Order: sequence, then C-alpha cells, then structure tokens
Amino acid sequence: MEQRELGSLPLPPSLRAKLVAAGFQTAHEVLDVRPCELSKEIGVSKQEALEILQAIKGDCHGNGGSSGNTVRKYTALELLEEEHGQGFIVTFCSALDDVLGGGVHLTKITEICGAPGVGKTQLCMQLAVDVQFPECFGGLAGEAVFIDTEGSFMVDRVVEMASACVQHCKLIAEVHPEEAHQAALETFTLDNILSHIYFFRCHDYVELLAQVYLLPDFLSEHSKVRLVVIDGIAFPFRHDFEDLSLRTRLLNGLAQQLITIANDHTLAVVLTNQMTTRIGQSHSSLVPALGESWGHAATIRIILHWENKQRLATLYKSPSQKESAVPYCVTPQGFRDIQHPPPDLAENKTNPRKRPRVEEP
Repeated sequence: MEQRELGSLPLPPSLRAKLVAAGFQTAHEVLDVRPCELSKEIGVSKQEALEILQAIKGDCHGNGGSSGNTVRKYTALELLEEEHGQGFIVTFCSALDDVLGGGVHLTKITEICGAPGVGKTQLCMQLAVDVQFPECFGGLAGEAVFIDTEGSFMVDRVVEMASACVQHCKLIAEVHPEEAHQAALETFTLDNILSHIYFFRCHDYVELLAQVYLLPDFLSEHSKVRLVVIDGIAFPFRHDFEDLSLRTRLLNGLAQQLITIANDHTLAVVLTNQMTTRIGQSHSSLVPALGESWGHAATIRIILHWENKQRLATLYKSPSQKESAVPYCVTPQGFRDIQHPPPDLAENKTNPRKRPRVEEP
C-alpha cells in the first residue's frame, strides 16, 4: 500500500518535484520521516511538511481500505453492552467517579478545564497511573500516552502517586489474599508503571498536530494503551495565530482525529484546557479557552475551580450524567476525596468559642 510511486500521489507538482529532488521515490520513504526533518530536507515550512504527510497517509490508507467496505451497523442494545463491558479509569476520588458514572469513559473525549494550580495536571498524572491497575483489582491493566505542551509533567510526582497506588493494592491483597492478587503484584511495580507511561513533549502546534496524526501508528504497536492525555490543548494555539479561521480549522481537524483514535483503539482521550475571561456588558466571567466552537469537541467537560478555599470539580457537560459539583483534594499520595473530620471535631472547629452545655441539676 505504501510502496506507491510519488507520481501517483495527490500532491501539487512543485511539492512532488521537491520530494523527488531530495531523493524520495515512494510514499513509504516519505512516511518514515518526521515533519520537522521533512521540512528541512525539501525546504518547506513545518506546516507544509505536515500537510504533505497527512495527504500521503490519507490517500494511501483510503485507497487501501475503502473498496468494498460498508459502515457497520449496530443496534442500541449492542452499543449498551459494549459500553458496559469497556470499564472505566478511576480517578481515586470516589465522589468524582460517582459523578462521572464510574470514572473516565473509554471511547470518549474528556476535557478538564481550570485555572492554574487547581489540579488539572495532577489529575492527568493520576489517571496515567490508575489506567494500569491490574484487572483483578478492578482496573484495565492498560498503558498511557502523555503529551505535554506546557512542560508541567513531573516524574517525581508520578513516582509518589505510583508508589501510593502500589501500596493501596498491597493492602487490598492483605485483606483479600487471593492468588490472582499476589500474581498481579509481581508485575504491578513502580518501575513497570513508569515504563508504561509514554511521554511526548510538544513545543508548538505543528509538533502537537504531527504527534496526534502519527499516534495511530504508535498505538498499533502498543495495543495496551487505554489512555491518551494532552496536557495543555490550548497553549500551542493561543499564540502566533493571526488567522483565526486557520486556527479553527486546525482545531476541528485535531478534534476529529482524537475522536477517531478514541473509537478505533478503545481508549480514553483526556485534554486539559485553560480558562479565559469573557467580558460581558455588565460583568465578566471565566470560561474555557479556545471559544465556543471548541466546546463541542469533548463529550464530557469537567471544570475544576476554587470556592471558599475548597477545590471543587463540576461536571459541566455530559450526555448521560446530570450537572453536579463535588469537593476533592490533592494530597502527597495524589488526587483524592476530601477527608471530613469527625462530627464532634467539626462542631468544635466551626464554633471555637462555644461553651460546653451543662445540664441543670
């Protein structure tokens, strides 16, 4: 399929001539080169190199698999059974899991929005660990891809979270000493968890788009991946864009590619997004960045925010769950439920000057 001559590909003659002059003869040879390298070799911009790779890949795959294929039909019952059998990625915050209907859904795009420091990256790193929970402990035994655009990924923090999860599983195994639990703990170790988080650092929107469009090839070689995280979807697109219509087209294409990846590979896509200020006639408000059209890209949208010094997670958009808000906290062990003090301590804390009531004799 990929051994086609360059002359048969749907490329402008000028670009085809540059590829031939650089020594490329077949589509396979071009697809082996990354966009940055291709732009240098044939003397075009990174954007043009990315478009060349997309055009070649789309044409080869389209010609190779479109003939004779029809869209498969499902019944609603089949879809329901398939969704129930997929499982979830737990967040380790049971209140948030309940609001989401069990955890982060596979085959869906979940967007996590919030101001800096509220815990977006913490939740993403927690999910990258949680997706690896062994099946006998109720997990998916999967792997994770972590694409970082802001430089927020901290390996030391992942080590803390992974160590806490391993300890959690050991405690479960002690209470329920089953053979499967002991066998799973032999492989569910700190080193194995870290080795199954595949990290990519993207510095601009061209690198991000290239990485996402090359993901299907990577996923075909790593079939256990059940989570793709893009930490900072807005950051590469909020600078150096004079043509906003181009930005919208690129974002729409990116969203479509992520939906295809989530469905074709049965995995969850989790994105983080920044907040921006919307100025109204009488007041201003914080809203997710990238505009209203981008708001349709994600199936599920969670907004993390502060309220009276308490972190809250609000389920803002979901096709199956009602809108609601739950408290959470970020501890040294990771993303967790809020710990409420005992009732007597809580009463004393809320009423520090209240004198104890003494019964009259």
